[in-house]
Amino acid sequence: MYIPKHFEVTDVDMMHGLIRDYPLATLVTTSVHGINANHIPMHLAATPEPYGTLIGHVAKANPILEDINGEKQSLAIFHGPNTYITPSWYETKKEHGKVVPTWNYVVVHAYGRLQIVDDPKWLRAQIETLTDQNEAQFSESWAVTDAPVEFTEKLFESIVGIEMKITKLFGKWKVSQNQPLENQLSVIKGLKDSQQQEMADLVGKNEF
Repeated sequence: MYIPKHFEVTDVDMMHGLIRDYPLATLVTTSVHGINANHIPMHLAATPEPYGTLIGHVAKANPILEDINGEKQSLAIFHGPNTYITPSWYETKKEHGKVVPTWNYVVVHAYGRLQIVDDPKWLRAQIETLTDQNEAQFSESWAVTDAPVEFTEKLFESIVGIEMKITKLFGKWKVSQNQPLENQLSVIKGLKDSQQQEMADLVGKNEF
């Protein structure tokens, strides 16, 4: 991934935070047939340091399992907020008109070697962890144990666990840092006016 220095994030906690807030990974693997991509929710375990481990599950029928041998490198991409930035928001447009549109986004790329974990107890524990983390946002949260055991056991038979110890981690926060302060402030106003508070907050945190 191309990362200009002013967009680069090296803070592991920031990157971990994005993974936890946006856990749907685009998981890229390679095979003799070429490149494959799957979209899989994964949760992050903090060990081993410094980058941790990504944990998820896939259907046993998913061809991705043919790509996993514990030796080939894979890539998990996590996308945070993103939005189009109109040059009409820039204050400098009024001064000289030398402005163009762009796209703001935050993203994390995690590299490592995928492993298959075919262990029913491990799989249930990981499913419960992933569920509990995502159900925490609801006042009436659902738990795996709320469903009949015979129903969930049948579903567990059709899936298998995967994990990837992260060996490399890269973060890119492209949130208007390359703009002068007056443009950053006007972008924040434009984002707030268009109900995009999340991106407005990201731009605000990175003001020069």
